[in-house]
Amino acid sequence: MKGIMWAMLASTLWGISGTVMQFISQNQAIPADWFLSVRTLSAGIILLAIGFMQRGMGIFKIFKSWRSAGQLLAYATVGLMANMYTFYVSIEEGSAASATILQYLSPLFIVLGTLVFKREWPLRTDMIAFGVSLLGVFLAITRGNIHELAIPMNALIWGILSGVTAALYVVLPRRIVAENSPIIVLGWGTLIAGILFNLYHPLWRGAPTITPRLVVSIGAVVLIGTIFAFSALLHSLQYAPSAVVSIVDAVQPVVTFILSIIFLNLKVSIVEIIGSILVVFAIYILQHYRSKSTLD
Repeated sequence: MKGIMWAMLASTLWGISGTVMQFISQNQAIPADWFLSVRTLSAGIILLAIGFMQRGMGIFKIFKSWRSAGQLLAYATVGLMANMYTFYVSIEEGSAASATILQYLSPLFIVLGTLVFKREWPLRTDMIAFGVSLLGVFLAITRGNIHELAIPMNALIWGILSGVTAALYVVLPRRIVAENSPIIVLGWGTLIAGILFNLYHPLWRGAPTITPRLVVSIGAVVLIGTIFAFSALLHSLQYAPSAVVSIVDAVQPVVTFILSIIFLNLKVSIVEIIGSILVVFAIYILQHYRSKSTLD
């Protein structure tokens, strides 16, 4: 129960962070390039500072071989950078609720990737989960009307790409996380992403008017959505296996939906709610039976 409670806290914090990002992107009209330059660079510095306090010069151990350095670079670019960008633009074009639901499909993309690249056939429950999730997404983005989308097409495309990159974000660092502290891997990955984002769009170029509300909003995303959430997730793994912890991810879209309705005046129909519930239920089926088959 301790592990589940800490995992629920992490998922809740990510749900809060997604809602704040919608406020930043739409209500504050902050461009994606500038926001991501600030968020990733500051989060990377803070995470590595924490890692240094824990491990000292051991934070550089990850660069001991070209293999691990290459894997870190792939994780930072194809995983972290791509996921942060696609998720933020999906929120910018649509809403935090729709972006979160589409990103939540990432376990299905992992299963599909395993099928395509490793020729490993999915379980029967995988196929059931895939069918249920497709139905759920259809209901969530069309409200049951095939001729009209409930969200802009751009938001749908970026949301699906967010799900794909979230799958890469999970898969790519597995080997280096097994050899290094997860917070150090995330710290270096985020710092590298921050440097690359700033090479493309330096944070001092085209900066918006800095207001107390903007500072608090960005601080909330960096601290709540990165530092605190990831720390809670790591803490949860001390008490419960990752298979159990991953199932609690369902809290995130629920929290995002509730906060979006309360604070961002999100209007949702009963059909959209049913569709979102189906997606969450489908991923629960996928993760529950895959973890069970692994234990068997």
